[in-house]
Amino acid sequence: MTQSRPILWTPSPERAGNSRMAEFIQWLLDNRGLRFDDYNDLWRWSVEDLEGFWSAIRDFFDIRFSAACDTVLAERKMPGAVWFPGAKVNFARQMLRYAEQSPEFTALVMQSETFGRSEMTWTELSAQVASVAENLRSMGVGQGDRVVAILPNTETAIIAFLATASIGAIWSLCAPDMGDVAILDRFRQIEPKVLVAQDGYVHGGKKIDRRDLLEKVRNGLPSLEHTVLVSVFDDTPEGTTDWADLTGDNASLHFEDVPFDHPLWVVYSSGTTGNPKPIVHGHGGILLEGAKQSLHQDLRAGDRFCWLTSSGWVMWNAQFVALGQGATVVMFDGAPNHPDMLEVWRCVARERVNYFGVGAAFITLCAKSGIRPREELDLSALVSLGTTGSPLTSDGYEWVYEAVDPDIWLAPISGGTDLCGAFVGGNPMLPVRAGEMQCRFLGNAVRSFDPQGNELFDEVGELVCAEPLPSMPLFFWGDEDGSRLHDSYFDTYPGIWQHGDWIEITSEGGAVIYGRSDATINRKGLRLGSSEIYQAVEGLDEVLDSLVVDLEYLGRESFMPLFVVTAGVPLDDALKEKINSAIRSSVSARFVPNEIIQIKEVPRTLSGKKLEVPVKKLLLGGDPDKVVNRDSMANPESFDFFVAYAQEQGMPR
Repeated sequence: MTQSRPILWTPSPERAGNSRMAEFIQWLLDNRGLRFDDYNDLWRWSVEDLEGFWSAIRDFFDIRFSAACDTVLAERKMPGAVWFPGAKVNFARQMLRYAEQSPEFTALVMQSETFGRSEMTWTELSAQVASVAENLRSMGVGQGDRVVAILPNTETAIIAFLATASIGAIWSLCAPDMGDVAILDRFRQIEPKVLVAQDGYVHGGKKIDRRDLLEKVRNGLPSLEHTVLVSVFDDTPEGTTDWADLTGDNASLHFEDVPFDHPLWVVYSSGTTGNPKPIVHGHGGILLEGAKQSLHQDLRAGDRFCWLTSSGWVMWNAQFVALGQGATVVMFDGAPNHPDMLEVWRCVARERVNYFGVGAAFITLCAKSGIRPREELDLSALVSLGTTGSPLTSDGYEWVYEAVDPDIWLAPISGGTDLCGAFVGGNPMLPVRAGEMQCRFLGNAVRSFDPQGNELFDEVGELVCAEPLPSMPLFFWGDEDGSRLHDSYFDTYPGIWQHGDWIEITSEGGAVIYGRSDATINRKGLRLGSSEIYQAVEGLDEVLDSLVVDLEYLGRESFMPLFVVTAGVPLDDALKEKINSAIRSSVSARFVPNEIIQIKEVPRTLSGKKLEVPVKKLLLGGDPDKVVNRDSMANPESFDFFVAYAQEQGMPR
């Protein structure tokens, strides 16, 4: 049995008793007559009585349906669960209700390297959403049409999304630092009618010009009818509309009521082969999941929330968890290390942020830089700190309590783009243990399975979810028969969601994530399919074949080697730079490998698939005789190189 990890923080009785989680527990007693011995007892009820739990979330958070619904879960199965049949709702209406309740309260604060600092009240946000929605309608956008955007983490993206959702159209977003190939691989699949884009930005003190990229994207999307441009370079190309022309109309808000499972947005989580998976989430499911997450993040109206995120990361979407509770969302758009690693912390202090969230890699960089924010800044308003994206090590926990605040609630979470939510994470009523997430989230039937489907405690297994969630994907765009959805999550354990993470669930109910168990690349919280790197690298004449693995595992430095088969040319510094440049321009600089190694051939299965997962398992310390069945390989001798490489690199056994 795993020894209990040391407790680093315990909530005061006041903090625990005044939390949103405590309010919910009291509400269940007062309104449903339910009493629970402890959090684990509450969690068990939430995953056993799905109808009772999710109806309680709806009622506690006053999520309003415009059409009544008596049934919570019509079909309890995965995939294909049917939630709240007959209910109608609109995500944007629920978000913007605070325009009536707190019209002059600040909804958004923007801190941008490109545009400076600005604020927006709920009244101003509501007015701009109404104006943009009216203009989208005039462009012919209606229910089910797709509006896509290439925008940074600024108010423009928030406004454009809420306007899109308000009319029942479907939203999709990419970050402006992504390459044109990666963007087109995503947007081509969903055939958008309107593109909203920014032609450049400032990052790290440098002005980045993206006009050429936007032209390639526009030319690569034949379905486009309109392009709306946020101009940094003071010119509006022919055939585009200036964003400012969409925001100044004195329009009234109108919301299109749509079915509970009507598509809200398309997000992308890459598999190991083919185009990125275009994951479709629904209005109702995302509303319920976001409301529930606010319990685990202890968010309420009047809080000030900031998550350091790219617009290409699902944590951009997670900002609506806070916005949906009436909290002020502080948006940071710029280089977090410019002019130094304290820059974001200065923003947190200046804006009096209560809840600050970051990728775990950012905490590691802060610790390595030697900064101690608590000694240089007034962080007295900051009471909660979240992390995600990759596992936060015990050293990261210790740095937070030493360098930020010894009395802060540190609440790492782990989930995924796939369900736009978290499986495990925080609870403000529980103690924090070093290197461990506090609990399994309510409503999420998270288990740890061995390969045979047996449940594990206090040892590492596959993260699975044994019951449906309202925010699970409705479908993958273009996956007519549902086969790709099935193969992505339900192929290993039929009827049970397999997420692709290694997890340890402790006997006490905590959890530790150890990294990805599949071949997905996870760089600083941004996930990418290896196929997108292959497309960039193997498009070079000098490269015949390649294989990339992400060696992310708790307690070790993330390391991503790229193995290449060249076309009879040496792998010199010039070719390495050419490969890196191809990845930067077509994918993103975030996915430049740590090392490029020349090999004779890529190990493949008899059917021709690259053996990424066995190579990854080997390089993470797996037994060479167990990680792969050489009889199933087309070229078993190719695996010998990787065995020798693992030994040379001193990979642990």
